[in-house]
Amino acid sequence: MQRRTFLLAGTAALLLPLPAIADSPGRAMLYKNPQCSCCEGYAAYLRENGFEVDVKATNDLAEISRKAGVPEDLEGCHTMFIDGYVIDGHVPVKVVRKLLSEKPAIAGITLPGMPMGSPGMVGTKTGTFTIYSVTKDGKPPAVYATE
Repeated sequence: MQRRTFLLAGTAALLLPLPAIADSPGRAMLYKNPQCSCCEGYAAYLRENGFEVDVKATNDLAEISRKAGVPEDLEGCHTMFIDGYVIDGHVPVKVVRKLLSEKPAIAGITLPGMPMGSPGMVGTKTGTFTIYSVTKDGKPPAVYATE
């Protein structure tokens, strides 16, 4: 009887939906300047919101962003790669999740600069954050989201 119960339970487990962990985002790789501490704050923010984040210090951050297609005038503080997308700067997790769920045909998104009050940054948010798309086809970036 125990064998039958075990087999039935095992079969049921295979047929039931996977737990919420199956819906969790993939592992992210965040490249940052070795002297930058706000990037560590952004990585901690992502971890607090369920992301797995590896952080790698580099002196080639501008080159990494350029190769990912991020225009120089729209570069953020750090460059992250997750699930085939580039995410540059302190992009709020709500927008990151939007990107990962919608899966648009773009290279990624960017929040230029280091806006005060953005995730991982100190200070109070004083205005709307404009997050731009990073295109794959050479077209100019467009507004992807505002937050």
